[in-house]
Amino acid sequence: MKKNQQDLEKDKFYHVYNRGNNSCLLFYNEKNYEFFLRRFDLYLSDYIEAYAFCLLPNHFHFLIRVKEYELVRENGKKMNVSQAFHRLFTSFAKAINKQENRHGSLFENPFKRKEVTDASYVTNLIFYIHANPQLHGFTNDFRTYFWSSFTRIINDKPSKLKKQEVLDWFDDKDNYLFFHEQKMEFFIISNLLLEVEQ
Repeated sequence: MKKNQQDLEKDKFYHVYNRGNNSCLLFYNEKNYEFFLRRFDLYLSDYIEAYAFCLLPNHFHFLIRVKEYELVRENGKKMNVSQAFHRLFTSFAKAINKQENRHGSLFENPFKRKEVTDASYVTNLIFYIHANPQLHGFTNDFRTYFWSSFTRIINDKPSKLKKQEVLDWFDDKDNYLFFHEQKMEFFIISNLLLEVEQ
């Protein structure tokens, strides 16, 4: 972690995101996505709660809240949330570099984080995270994109995602779905208008 970069503070929400160095690929196959999520859980579950996420071929987004954690000591040193993220990135980069016979940095450094202080912004951020695959052209319908939390939040499968809290922000499941659909329709119409006006 760079010295001029503050650590993520306890009991605060953050939009955490990053991309491949020089926009390089992060995920080459389905197993890479699975491995990243397992490593995310391994290195960060003691520190954070996850509310929404999306993994794309060359970048990712998470909405997290930092828990009231005790600093973990490793080799006599205290480790904070930013350092836990660094361990995740290092572990994943080593695996991808070995898989692809590549060298050097995989992720941009430092990773991006933006504190979320406005409760009304949360629902828009969750939509933005879920809509990313469609907005970037990776799918024609973000609702069918597998490597996001959109469907995980509304299905009954066990998950460490804070699913009920997310649905509560939208009031209920129906409003969650309606909000996403209405927002995407607005984006599509806005883009069509821009094309016509150009």
